[in-house]
Amino acid sequence: MFGLIASKPYLLILLILPIIPNLWAIWHIFKHDFTTPQVKMFWLAVTVFIPVLGGLAYVFWGRKKIKVN
Repeated sequence: MFGLIASKPYLLILLILPIIPNLWAIWHIFKHDFTTPQVKMFWLAVTVFIPVLGGLAYVFWGRKKIKVN
């Protein structure tokens, strides 16, 4: 398997690409305050337990739930 990835580096990019929205979403959740702690925990659980779709859902809908000072 590692030989396949080493010979075709674009496969590594295709494997990492879906993880990026999740990592960003988890980082964003920890850095910002939400209207309630329950909303923050909900989005954190969604991004952790539903990896690709949870991260994308947070990018499109969850960012709007942060508390603006």
